[in-house]
Amino acid sequence: MLDLDPPFHPVRRREGYLALEDLGLIGDGTTAALVGVDGSIPWLCLPSFDSDPLLCGLLDHRRGGHFTLTLDDLLEARHYYEPDTAVLVTELRGPDGLVRITDALALRAGADLSDDAGGGRGELVRSAVVLDGSVRLRAELEPRGGGQVRVLGSGLEVRASRRPDLRLHLRSNRPLNGLRTDHDLRQGDRLDLVLSWGRIHRHHRFDAEAMVRQTADAWRRWMLACGYHGPQEALVRRSVITLKLCDDWVNGSLVAAPTSSLPAPVGGVRNWDYRYTWIRDAAYAVFALRRVGFEEEADGFLGWVLDAFEQSGRPRIMYTLRGDPIPEEILDPGLEGYRRSAPVRWGNGAADQRQHDVYGEVLDCADQWLLPGRELQPALWAGLSELAEAAGRTWREPDQGIWEVRSQGRVFTYSAGMCQVALDRAAAIGERLGLAGPIARWRADAEELRRLILDQAWNEEARCLSEHLDGGGGLDASLLALPLRKVVPAGHPRMVATTAAIAERLSAGDGLLYRYLHGQSPDGLPGDEGAFLLCSFWLVDNLVMQGHRDRAEELYASLCARVSPLGLLPEQIDPATGAFLGNFPQAFSHIGIISSGVNLARAGAGQG
Repeated sequence: MLDLDPPFHPVRRREGYLALEDLGLIGDGTTAALVGVDGSIPWLCLPSFDSDPLLCGLLDHRRGGHFTLTLDDLLEARHYYEPDTAVLVTELRGPDGLVRITDALALRAGADLSDDAGGGRGELVRSAVVLDGSVRLRAELEPRGGGQVRVLGSGLEVRASRRPDLRLHLRSNRPLNGLRTDHDLRQGDRLDLVLSWGRIHRHHRFDAEAMVRQTADAWRRWMLACGYHGPQEALVRRSVITLKLCDDWVNGSLVAAPTSSLPAPVGGVRNWDYRYTWIRDAAYAVFALRRVGFEEEADGFLGWVLDAFEQSGRPRIMYTLRGDPIPEEILDPGLEGYRRSAPVRWGNGAADQRQHDVYGEVLDCADQWLLPGRELQPALWAGLSELAEAAGRTWREPDQGIWEVRSQGRVFTYSAGMCQVALDRAAAIGERLGLAGPIARWRADAEELRRLILDQAWNEEARCLSEHLDGGGGLDASLLALPLRKVVPAGHPRMVATTAAIAERLSAGDGLLYRYLHGQSPDGLPGDEGAFLLCSFWLVDNLVMQGHRDRAEELYASLCARVSPLGLLPEQIDPATGAFLGNFPQAFSHIGIISSGVNLARAGAGQG
């Protein structure tokens, strides 16, 4: 669970890897890095989230590369964030001393994080100070594939063998003899390191303390907008920052997670590249951020979705951060995978799947974007109208669904539900703005599809809605999202029965839920998986809407207790051990923390 003053503990690895729970996230709105409790940085993609990684020891601890600042005789460690910031503090204790390391991807002085101009400096700051005794601190930068070094100005020019496009410069307040240097330090001594890329800063004034301070100040100014007051307030605020760390501040897009190929489960092959923007993830992020006071970020996501849709000429399920098509999925045989869980994948083969929920996601985003009274250009309305028409045609056709199955497509109830959202929102926009189009037909079709979902997806024998619109197939936790998107009422008897069935039959124990059971709902991939955290937060929301606030509060508290000491969550949880699985941190899981917290807070205030 989140611990603002965590205890020290011995650092443990399995097969050479830290547990995901022992990793923290820092970022600058362009890229992100994972920082280990041992002082290592095993993950950094430059210059952006979806670039080839400079450091990916996360996926191969021997050959992947790292940037480490640590004690060779390390006994125990802890880490925590500076309050309301993405500045991470790691404390390492050796037999003779204690050192504090402060890590940040630096932001410009006076940066406004709500502005779409971007705030990153293209610099990673690592600042260490000895708090007690004496230590030998090892500083080691090892890009994947190695690199060449030459002394240049106040530091080292580094040429990464696999990334000749990058201009890297490593500066320090102490002499650097190469990519590995040992420093003997006593109480009060400092070691400051700054890794720069892109615009080289080697002639600029070197003041690591000021860079960290300016970065922390920028984060705290931004967090002043957070209007959340409710259960787990400290954790919700931390989740807001985590979502912001998954946000490309200039483009307005959002990565599903800043990592690739972290397995679910360990040893399995369900390893995917999540460093792209899914339309549905952006839509859910919009709902979450807007509800806690971050209108500008929400508007940025909405604008990005509409731009990407217009530029591509047809709605795709996912895009690069710039709104381009996703690269073809390839396997990387040069990396063994996290805890030897091959394959490592770059790109995502699901990018060209048919997923009919995308129609509802785009139109729902458009409806939200227009609510403040924005002007709707005729060309955009024409495109949105085409989406509504497509939704009205395609809901009867098979697709791969929200879970992106890699088996033969089916007519998923969730997908049909999101086509209902598309028709409903198109009708709402047209009615509100008095626009031309088959508004009355869309409204009638939306209501008819709502009725069909409740009637045709109902499995009388199982006494619940089914994953398939014909009432066949297994039980699917995505059905819990239907009331959240206003497809069916949460209090409808068939939705109440479905909620109870999911809670019982998809239970992984202790409030955790599987997305579906692989024996009943084959997805074309071998092996099983862990419990999917967002589904449990959806269960919290349904319980709230059905009037079971006490049960919802209990479940929400148990889910929040599963976060790492830094307040971070992965995609999935291993039900047997509680260990984190899948890409990390996962935006969806933090969206769940925020949205369910808001729903509970509103229920407690009598707002429903």
